[in-house]
Amino acid sequence: MEDKIVLPEQNITLPFEEDDNLLVDVHDVSIKFRMPTERIDNLKEYAIKFLKHQIKYNDFWAVKNVSLQVKRGESLALIGRNGAGKSTLLRMIAGILEPTEGYIETKGNMVPLLKLGAGFDMDATGRENIFLNGAMLGFSKKEMMKKYDSIVEFSELQKFMNVPLKNYSQGMLSRLGFSIAVDVHPDVLLVDEILGVGDVPFNRKCSKKIHELKDEGATFIVVSHSMAAVKDLCNNAIWLKDGSINMTGTVDDVVAAYLKECNSL
Repeated sequence: MEDKIVLPEQNITLPFEEDDNLLVDVHDVSIKFRMPTERIDNLKEYAIKFLKHQIKYNDFWAVKNVSLQVKRGESLALIGRNGAGKSTLLRMIAGILEPTEGYIETKGNMVPLLKLGAGFDMDATGRENIFLNGAMLGFSKKEMMKKYDSIVEFSELQKFMNVPLKNYSQGMLSRLGFSIAVDVHPDVLLVDEILGVGDVPFNRKCSKKIHELKDEGATFIVVSHSMAAVKDLCNNAIWLKDGSINMTGTVDDVVAAYLKECNSL
């Protein structure tokens, strides 16, 4: 089946570019959020002002005119200070947010490791959530049955598969979310600040698994404030500043320039 892209504003469907190695193509993308100019804590007051059209907004462009391409086997870090637009850009690539302007093309099996446990049904059991998350990633129940044992073994949660997730600790949720995500052997792995998962022994196991995926040719786009982590995992980097690209290049060059500016502040 041919990969396609939908341009959100025009609702036009176009064929994906004929390049098997090009997995992510971000073309001149921007996203705008509407921010209220005053804080209203009271729901009743907000409803009255809303109905009377008395709420004023300022437009905030979280990401502005960003273009990038990521090919199969590449690993890209998105770095920058808080509020630079890193996570917002990653969520647009994941399809969670829709750009206000521009468009994004993606190809292959893409797995977002954003907030581990996001999308879980807290009233359902661990076992049920494995199949739920698998369905969200595009896998059938039959396919997830084949993966089930390895997911449970990696998570080390064998005794808790029939327990509702509302009784899980945050660490247990992270274990389960990570185990599901890495077991589907993604073409593109989107990672947002979750490189430290669980306790020290499990964290070592996760780090080893991430590097195994890299050695197998998986493609990474990583958001992290840990410069050591991005230098260990990524070859190239983009430094975002106030929603725009400030610098692109090798991860060593971009990280060095970013840290130089941070140290001067």
